Amino acid sequence: MTGEPDVPEDRLRRFATIWSRAVFPVTSTSLTRPELEQQLLPLARRLSDALKARTFDAAAGQAVGAALVAAHCTDPEALSRSLDCVDAYLVLYCGEDGLQEALRTRSARLQHAMAAGFAGALRERTLAEQEAISQAALNARSTVAEALHASEARFRAVFEGAAIGIGIADLEGNILQVNGALLRMFGGSEQGVRGRKVPEWTHPEDAPQVWRLYEELVRGEREHYHVEKAFYRPDGTALWTNLTVSLLRDADGRPQYQLALMEDTTERRLLNLRLRYEATHDALTGLPNRTLFFERLEKAVSGGNDQRFGLCYLDLDGFKTINDSLGHAAGDRLLVEVADRLQSCATAPGEMVARLGGDEFVALTTGPDTEREVDALADRIMNALVTPVRIDGRELTVRGSIGIVEGPAGERGPAEVLRSADITMYRAKSAGGNRFELADPEADARAITRHGLTTALPAALDRGEFFIEYQPLVHLGDGSVHGAEALVRWLHPQHGVLGPDRFIPLAEHTGLIVPLGRWVLEQSVRQACQWQERHADSGPLRINVNLSPCQLTHPGLVQDTVDILEREGLDAEALCLEVTESALIGADDDLLKPLRRLAEMGVDIALDDFGTGYSNLANLRRLPVSILKLDRSFTQGMQQFPADPVDLKIVEGIVSLAHSLDLAVTVEGVETGAQAEQLRILGCDTAQGWYYARPGPPDRLHELALVDATG
Repeated sequence: MTGEPDVPEDRLRRFATIWSRAVFPVTSTSLTRPELEQQLLPLARRLSDALKARTFDAAAGQAVGAALVAAHCTDPEALSRSLDCVDAYLVLYCGEDGLQEALRTRSARLQHAMAAGFAGALRERTLAEQEAISQAALNARSTVAEALHASEARFRAVFEGAAIGIGIADLEGNILQVNGALLRMFGGSEQGVRGRKVPEWTHPEDAPQVWRLYEELVRGEREHYHVEKAFYRPDGTALWTNLTVSLLRDADGRPQYQLALMEDTTERRLLNLRLRYEATHDALTGLPNRTLFFERLEKAVSGGNDQRFGLCYLDLDGFKTINDSLGHAAGDRLLVEVADRLQSCATAPGEMVARLGGDEFVALTTGPDTEREVDALADRIMNALVTPVRIDGRELTVRGSIGIVEGPAGERGPAEVLRSADITMYRAKSAGGNRFELADPEADARAITRHGLTTALPAALDRGEFFIEYQPLVHLGDGSVHGAEALVRWLHPQHGVLGPDRFIPLAEHTGLIVPLGRWVLEQSVRQACQWQERHADSGPLRINVNLSPCQLTHPGLVQDTVDILEREGLDAEALCLEVTESALIGADDDLLKPLRRLAEMGVDIALDDFGTGYSNLANLRRLPVSILKLDRSFTQGMQQFPADPVDLKIVEGIVSLAHSLDLAVTVEGVETGAQAEQLRILGCDTAQGWYYARPGPPDRLHELALVDATG
């Protein structure tokens, strides 16, 4: 992982020695233990290289697992001991100091890859053996038939010397002869095996077609068949076999006997079941994992018309803090405890709990009455998390947020259901956590739309889907157009024109607000220069551009602004940057430093939405602002006559305070002439709102400016 020198040969050899001692007792090989060690040494070197590789390569682990099968280490215990050896000694002998935790994670992934490679190689070997057995069955049928007709001695040689179990019965099912290999499979005496008829060898896991094929064979309608079948041994344990049954005919072609060939596959089946369990269960908690959960969920949501399902999607609140502060080992113990508690909550038929990964769990319930049962399941889960968990002498409080989806089967697919539960869970987390919320299709649609807009944002900027509208700023003293505020819009291909409230929060969340804000500033400054050229006689028109909190903290804010002003040729005094009051509450000197530099250059700084941030008015003296933009909530009471006297007093006081600090006052949301006149009387400097003009294209401001110039 770090490009360190190779592991010394003596350390690799010690690891290979330990490995060979572990697997040699359970390996079917003619090699001596030192010879087996020589075979394992290159496998140990490959595991060591994979452990320290820069990127993880599962193929290395899979190749080692396959090599074990090639070395005749096919016993399931050989795989188990190999995995235990790798888990205990690979990092110890082949690891690097300081990377133990990362290497152990890599080692665990190598173990999974080894198991997968072992299973794949064993499966291929099994298929080859099955083909050989099928061929042997045909050969044996021919050989036995010839032996019965020609030579009993030759038949006995084939019958007793065969490595697979062989039994002969008549067409009524009476067992006539069995060889030693078959007796060893059943672990009983010959009389105990021959004392039962073939139709009595039933097992609960018999496939439906097993006995139909048998009946067809004894009636002479079929020459042979091949199935996987289980039998009971005398001690009650199960014997799993690959069974081939063939029909033997006499010299005249009439059916006479049935010949059964059996291969014991019990250990192979147990290994496959173990590998299946490991592939479908979480290694840490033992709960079903995402793979098995999706299988169950798919069955639940595609059930009959009278079936319903309920899903609880749980995410632990603040789990990352526990991992970061106490370490991942403590976090793992917490997850194990949570898993145990969740299992105790879902014990009824049709209920299951699974771990999807990290600190995310799901609980599923099915049946005709899940509307009530899923709420009860969520209550049990929340109650189970109430009791603190003790880890390393500390009591950790466990809280969780749950999203619930409930509904009839057959209407939605598993991916859609899980997505809805995930969205609902995050809605519960956004509401403060430690609670559960029910899925809401409208809320899901909004979340999906937000996600779609978020993913489309980067390409939208490249494709030029954004445009700017401008709302005039009017001087209240003489009604002249003072300038305009730039308001960005998104012309979305599907949703049409979107206002900034729909996408600016998404841009801030993704970091795209910085390049988008730079583009808005560049376009606005360029437009201001064009206005200057067209209205040189009527005085400069100023441009106001909004800054988001993310832009304030970006190190390139000042340099970007300077570069744009110089490139476009606009004086700094013609630019005003608007910053919301909430963004500057409690701002330290580092945050205010770029604003101060811009103000020193001549750029006006406006405090937007003033009055909504509950800031200390005394802080105005330390902020590098020259304009207060009064929030529209303070002036709505002036739209009617007579105006609200309380609003008048508040606005009068703010204007007086601002002017005493040499700050200009701009008012937003002016919608009536009476409101505009009252604000003029109170001493406000400039205003904007629908009374003057709605936001529109840049030429609209040109028309208004011409009216002022000729009016």
